[in-house]
This record gives sequence, C-alpha cells and structure tokens, in this order.
Amino acid sequence: RIEGHLAIRIEVESQKIVKAFSAGEMFRGFETILAGRDPMDAQQITQRICGVCPVSHGIASVYAQDMAYGISPPENGRILRNLIQGANYIQDHILHFYQLSALDFIDIAAVTGYTGKDPDLNELKSWVKSEISSNALFPAAPFLPRYKANYIENSEINISAIKNYLEAFDMRRVAHKMGAVFAGKLPHAASIVPGGVTVTADARSIASYREMLIQLRKFIDNAYIPDILAVASELPEYFTTGKGCNNFLAYGAFPESSSRASDLFPQGTLINGRYEPVNKSRITEDVKFSRFSSPSGAAPFNGETIPDPEKYNAYSWIKAPRYNRNVMEVGPLARLLVAYHSRQNQHLYTIINNFLNKLNIAPERLVSVLGRHAARALECKIVADQCAKWIDQLRPDEPCFNDFKIPESGKGIGLTEACRGALGHWIKIKNYKIDKYQCVVPTTWNCSPRDDRGVPGPVEQALEGTKIQDGSNPIEAVRVVRSFDPCLACAVH
Repeated sequence: RIEGHLAIRIEVESQKIVKAFSAGEMFRGFETILAGRDPMDAQQITQRICGVCPVSHGIASVYAQDMAYGISPPENGRILRNLIQGANYIQDHILHFYQLSALDFIDIAAVTGYTGKDPDLNELKSWVKSEISSNALFPAAPFLPRYKANYIENSEINISAIKNYLEAFDMRRVAHKMGAVFAGKLPHAASIVPGGVTVTADARSIASYREMLIQLRKFIDNAYIPDILAVASELPEYFTTGKGCNNFLAYGAFPESSSRASDLFPQGTLINGRYEPVNKSRITEDVKFSRFSSPSGAAPFNGETIPDPEKYNAYSWIKAPRYNRNVMEVGPLARLLVAYHSRQNQHLYTIINNFLNKLNIAPERLVSVLGRHAARALECKIVADQCAKWIDQLRPDEPCFNDFKIPESGKGIGLTEACRGALGHWIKIKNYKIDKYQCVVPTTWNCSPRDDRGVPGPVEQALEGTKIQDGSNPIEAVRVVRSFDPCLACAVH
C-alpha cells in the first residue's frame, strides 16, 4: 500500500527506534530522457513519472514553460488547470486514506460481526471469514486476531469505515471521470499545454463536472471527514507520534490570477516556527548517500543526474533536497501550517482554526501521524469546495489558450504543489531543444536519505524515537511512514 519501491530499515533498542534509513530502490532517469527533446514533449513525458501524481507534473512543466516562453494562460485556461488539478487532488486524497492507509487503523475483521443487508459488506464478510479460517493471509495482515489490539476496537466505527472504504473505490472513479471532462483523459492528461489548455468549456462539460463534484463533496463531508475524526478519537496517541523535522516548505498551488499574485494555498517556509516567503535560490540537492556521482549541493539549474549504482556508502536512489541546508517536510500538513501561520488567506485560516477546534488540539499537534491524515482530509474538502466556485467562474466558449513560439533559448521554473507536497520543474532551452531538465519532487524531499552533513531526512527523523510494541510487526513504524503518503515512482524519477 505504498506507490513504488520503498525500503525502510530501522534499528530498535528497548522498544524504540533509534536509527532509521529510507531508501528508494530503483533508478528511472526521466531527466536524462528529456535532454535533447522538443520542449513541448516535457509536459507529456513528465506526467509518465507517475500514474498517481501525473497532473501536478504536467502543471509544473507548463508553469516552467510558460516562464521560458514569456506567456500566461487566459482566465478560462487558468481556471481549467485548477479544476483538472483539483479533481486529481480529490481522488488522490481519497485513495491515500481509504485504500492505502485506513487498514493501518481499521480492524477489517470486525466485518465478520456485521448483521446488516448491505451486499458489498456481506460479500467482504464471507471473504474475510474464509481467509481467517484458512490462515492464508500473510503475517502482517491487519485481519489476523493476534494483532487486533493494535487497531480500533469500536465495532461501529470499524463497520462504518469499512463501508466507506468500499464506497471510496467508486468515488475515486467519479473523481477521475470528473477530471477527464477537461483533461481529455486521465491519469495522464492530454489537454495541459503551455499557454493554457486545449479544451474549451461549454455548458455541457461544465454541467457534467458540477454534477460529479456534488457526489464527491457529499462523500467528503459525510464519510471522509467523520472517519478521520473517529480515528482521531480512538487513537489520540498518534497526535504525539511521528513528529519529524518540524520544518515545512510549500510552493503554493491553485493560482487565483494568471500572474500567480495569490494562490489558494500560499507559498512559504516554516523553519523553527518562523514563517518566511520561499527563496528559490536556497533549494539544493545533496547526494553523499545517494547512488549518484552528480555534484552535491547543486541548485537544480546546475544539477546533474549521473547514476552510480556501486557508489560507496550510498543507500538510496533518492537525492537529498535541502532548503538553505535545512531538512524540510512537504505535503498537505506543510501547506496548511504555512497557510495558518502566514495568514495570507484569512478564509483558509478560519477553516483550519475551526477544524483544530473540532479535533480539540493546538496547531503544533498536527505535526504527527494523525495530523498529516487530518490535514489531508481537510485539504480535500477545501479543494472540493473551491472547485465548486471555480466551475461557476468559467465563461463558456471563451478562449482557454494563448498561442506562443518556442524561443531559441530560455529557461523557466515551474513550482506547484502535488498532493504529496512541493513540486518543482526546472527547464533550460538551447537551440530550440531541452538542454537540461531537473525535477525536485515531494517524496524526494520527504523520503530523502541523509544529506552531506549526515542529517536524516524527514521520514527518517519522524521514525526515530517511535516506540515499537511488537518487533515482529512494527505497525507503529508503518503508520509513521504511510502518513507521508510516499510516492517512490516520483522520488526516483
């Protein structure tokens, strides 16, 4: 239930993790593939970095090209980009909680006590019973009775969450269809291009998007948010587990104007609790413990991707991004904390504050396993509610694209927020071709190995200090790692 090939090694003493090592286990080389190609290939090729996060890669790529070509989309183009990316956020957040993470908390064996008439629950009940009786499940499966003490014991919460788990499959499908209305297709959007999008917004497509959004908002309000609150009430100790580096980075996402003077989620950094705007020149990547012989500590425009599989002392195919040499966590938690502390969006600040009151916690307690899940759920609602406003802002049959010419030379930076966090694409153009392309992606930040100074990455730091109840089933460590929603396909791009 993690996208891609992630290896976590932990050292445990006296039932506590004292050292943790996070490793990406494969090399892909998209940055090498892009060199020498037509710049217009970039937004399509980079979407193939991942089938879960493709839209944000496409958005980052066209932002970088917009800058390099000196263009910006018309209002319809900006809104449509937001609506496509918003649909991807909704399906991804639902996927992460229900299909990837819920079974870390929910006791699915509770379905064996279900006595209702729901056909899906009864079918699942029969399957779980047969698996338990045959003992066919692998040892770490959450259904085995000997591990039951690690999971929520309230049968009503378990049954409700399992029902929503099954419904979430349909909701993800709806969100994909909704995004494809304007993306052309998903997971890899065909319509996202520099200058805007290649589709037009007509009355029929607007109505179709709006109808599906109503279904999704209902599920978020009546299932997703309540399930998060229920898990929080049953396992409050996970508001003090998995704190991590306590520094946060957000590039900003969902522009409210073509100039990006303001975004729905503002950009910024929080270092030792202090907010500052993002300074792009402070972003670098270390490779001392990464399987690359590229220059270490280089800024992305100067970065290289030179694989070195036999490199001494290296343990990961993930680089170690740093901001002014600081380890930074990225993701929904980072976005909400930056929004909360910067107060650039007062409406967003009020929403976050009200949610904290529902959880009955202070904002600093969000820096935890459950805090990351709660932030993701709240963000899902914020994005869905905002999509309802954006869809009403579209002007049917007005332009969605501004034409352009690719320059002989140029460069651009595309910064956005993938569901999992801060995403940046850097492009250099020479002789009308891509001279250099570098991506610094969310899970590269979060699952990075140690940097040149030996400082562990965010996931590594979040694991260290975590108490482990059962060494043969370190479910606490699994919960910490999965709270970051790792996407290794992106991280080892």
